[in-house]
Amino acid sequence: MSDRRSFLRTTAATPFLSTVPIASARAAPAATPRKKLAVITTVWYPGSHAWHMAERFLHGYPIHGQWHHPPFEVVSAYVDQVPQNDVSRARAKEFGFTIYPTIAETLRCGGKQLAVDAVLTIGEHGEYPLSDIGQKKYPRYEFFKQATDVMAADGRVVPMFNDKHLSWNWDWAKEMVAISKKMKIPFIAGSSLPHTWRMPSVEMPLGAEITELVGVGFSRVDHYDFHALEMMQCLAERRKGGETGVQAIQAYRGEAFWKAMQAGSWSAGGWDARLFEACLCRSQTLVQHGQFSHRHPTFEQMRQSAREPVAYRIEYTDGLKATMLLLSGVVEDFSCAAHVQGRAEPFSTLFHLPPRPNVTYSTALMAQAEQTFLTGKPAHPLERTLLTSGLVTAGMTSLAQNGKRLSTPHLAVKYQPQPESTFLRD
Repeated sequence: MSDRRSFLRTTAATPFLSTVPIASARAAPAATPRKKLAVITTVWYPGSHAWHMAERFLHGYPIHGQWHHPPFEVVSAYVDQVPQNDVSRARAKEFGFTIYPTIAETLRCGGKQLAVDAVLTIGEHGEYPLSDIGQKKYPRYEFFKQATDVMAADGRVVPMFNDKHLSWNWDWAKEMVAISKKMKIPFIAGSSLPHTWRMPSVEMPLGAEITELVGVGFSRVDHYDFHALEMMQCLAERRKGGETGVQAIQAYRGEAFWKAMQAGSWSAGGWDARLFEACLCRSQTLVQHGQFSHRHPTFEQMRQSAREPVAYRIEYTDGLKATMLLLSGVVEDFSCAAHVQGRAEPFSTLFHLPPRPNVTYSTALMAQAEQTFLTGKPAHPLERTLLTSGLVTAGMTSLAQNGKRLSTPHLAVKYQPQPESTFLRD
C-alpha cells in the first residue's frame, strides 16, 4: 500500500513500529481540537470504497486490538454521483458534516479560503465511460486537479490521499505527481495490499538480488490487476539498486495464456513453475475438484475452473522478470513468490485480505493515510503507484492489441524504497 512513519502501538512490545504518535491521538484530551478532513468521492453506498475508507474517519477503526479514533473530523464532502442506495446524506446527518455541490466549496467549507487540514479522495465505483482499451474513466485526475487548484489559489497546501491508481491517462498520472512535487503537497495513493497482513509475516530484504517474481491474484483487469501489481511492486522495489522502471510488457489471455502456463519458464515464453506453485501453496482459497481438501489442481482442472485468466509478463530495465496472473476461479486471494539469490527455496507470502463485512485490510491503508495527514510525510513512495498505474494501462493496451509485446520507455520510473515496509505485523 519506510522511515517507519507507520502507526504507533500503545505498548512497548512493538519495536518494529514507528515513533509517530498515532496512539497519542487516541488518548488525546477531549478539549484538543480535531483536524478537519474533506472527503471527495465518486459515490458513497454500502460496499463502496467511500464506505470502507471515509467512514474510518467518522467512527474509527480497529487496529492492534484497540478501537482507534483518528484525531480528524469530517467537516465536508463532495459526492459526484448519488444512486438510490446512497448513504452519504444519512452519514452527513448523523455525523454533522456538509455535502457541497463543488469540490472548491468542499475544501473551503462554503467560505472563501481553504478550510480543511487534509483531503481524502476516492475515485472508485460509479457509472463512468470507458476508454478505447476498456479502462473506466474514473475522475481521479479531475478530483486532484480541482483540489490543488484551490490550494494554489489560496496559498496553502494540505496532505492528500488518492485511492488506487492515479489515472487511466498516463500523462495525467505523471502530471499529478509533478504537481504534488512542485507544490510540495504530501501525497500518497495506492492499494491496501502493501499494508495488510502477510502470511507468513516476512520482509523482502532491502538490497535483495531478485531474479524473477510471480504474483497471483483474481478478478478482472482495470480492477484487481492494479492490486496484484502493487503487491508485487512493494517487493520488487526493495531489490538491489532500487526501482529502475519497466522496459516492456506483454499480456496474455485465452489460448495464449494456457500455452504460456504450459511453457513452465520465462525463457520458454511463460513464467517459472516453482514460483507459481509457491503462490498456490500460500493460497487459502485454492479451488478443489471432488471431495478433496487442499489437493493441487492439475493443469486441466485449472483450465476448467479459471474464469477469463490474464497474465502480464513484465520486463524491468535492470533485468528483473515478473509475471502477474489473474486466476479467478482457481484462487480468490493474493500471493507472491520470488527467486532471491542466496535462498534455496522461493521467497513467498500471502497478502491476507480479511473477509466482509468488515474488510479490515482497509484500516491498514487508512492508517497510512492518517499518518501522512498528521506528519506531512508520505507513508510510502508515490512513484510506486505512478509505475503501477502505467502498468495497468500498458497491460490493457497489450491485451487490446492481441497480446503484442510493447516497449514501455515511458515507464522508466526510478525511485528508492523506504528502509522498512509498512505492512501490519500483529
